[in-house]
Amino acid sequence: MTVTRFAPSPTGRLHVGNLRAALGNWLYARREGGRFLLRLDDTDAERSEERFVESIRADLGWLGLTNDGEERQSARGALYEVRFAELRAAGRVYPAYETPQELELKRKVLLGRGLPPVYDRAALALSDAERARLEADGVRPHWRFRLDRDAPISWDDLIRGLQRFDPATMSDPVVRRANGSWLYLLPSVIDDIDMRVTHVLRGEDHVSNTAAQAQMFAALGSPLPAFAHEALLTGAEGKLSKRLGALGVDHFREQGIEPGALRSLLARIGTSLPVEPFAGTDELIATFAFDTFGRAPARFDEAELAHVNARVVHQLAFAEVATRLPEGMDETAWLAVRPNLITVAEAADWWRVVTGPVAPPTEDRDYLAQAAAAAAAIDWAADPWHALTDRLKRDTGRKGRALFLPLRRALTGLDHGPDMAVLLPLIGRTRAIERLSA
Repeated sequence: MTVTRFAPSPTGRLHVGNLRAALGNWLYARREGGRFLLRLDDTDAERSEERFVESIRADLGWLGLTNDGEERQSARGALYEVRFAELRAAGRVYPAYETPQELELKRKVLLGRGLPPVYDRAALALSDAERARLEADGVRPHWRFRLDRDAPISWDDLIRGLQRFDPATMSDPVVRRANGSWLYLLPSVIDDIDMRVTHVLRGEDHVSNTAAQAQMFAALGSPLPAFAHEALLTGAEGKLSKRLGALGVDHFREQGIEPGALRSLLARIGTSLPVEPFAGTDELIATFAFDTFGRAPARFDEAELAHVNARVVHQLAFAEVATRLPEGMDETAWLAVRPNLITVAEAADWWRVVTGPVAPPTEDRDYLAQAAAAAAAIDWAADPWHALTDRLKRDTGRKGRALFLPLRRALTGLDHGPDMAVLLPLIGRTRAIERLSA
């Protein structure tokens, strides 16, 4: 069975890039009839907070990304110890005693010589006596995974194609801190194996992590899942934008963005498929495919999102929005104003046009007095707008803009808006006569 996962660290709120990765993993799992797992990578006890755990769940829920299981790394320490012991016995992890300052000095020396800043494995040269002396002096080691530098690393990435890395150009990654806490790389591999994860979609900034993790999977006797690294998001200006790292669900909700609009945009940007407005998920699931993803940075434009949002709103049925509409606004009113909306919240503005008050007009008063009389005389049971305009056209000789615009201004206080044939019955006979007489 296909199993995907989304593995955020609860050290902050999810941003738009996180949401895009979560959506991709969810869509692929749903397309394949598989499972989508939420794994909270909360091994950093100092920075992880329960309020961020709750916000992650809430944000995914708002986007409609229901999971088929949830795990927390903080509850999986026993498993990590067992697999760590296996690696230690096999000589694939080793203790290192350099301080951060010493490592930084080594890095600067290598860079100064024009060499890549690859860790020199000095810790492997220590004798048992030297290690014992360091630990007797209170120096606690951090732990590194020993890469096999004779085994080239390669995998067929589902988006980027064949990837090759020379482990001789890579530092042995630190997998455990001196205080015993875990860094990201090794627990993630152990969890992916234990949870039977088959596919991982994440940002291209993780490609080098995947190279190191490929050997960890092998060292633990497990095949590498299928990895897909998608291009990172850029802002509308075409450059990598720090602002994208601050755009989360709260921002989009405040802007009146519908979950369907955000899903529609995030699922299609950076692919060869057109961005289309889907209020639901069926079409996005059916059309999701890794071979549609491109290598160029994906452009996230809030103006485009607003446009998609309007088109999604225009699809929403009354039952889907009823609880968000102003009191008294029924299905007929919703269908009347819906084509003019960018967000659902704007329906309240149009409802105020219906219920009033409306500023009285300052021109065309004689014409509007005739309109008030005509409004009192016509039959309101069928199509009052056309009955009114037909009568005024016959009585006054007006037509086009001169006929219609003064009526719209008097009845709504605006020069544009919903179809008056739909809006006038909502305004009603009494209010319409009052506004035309004002």
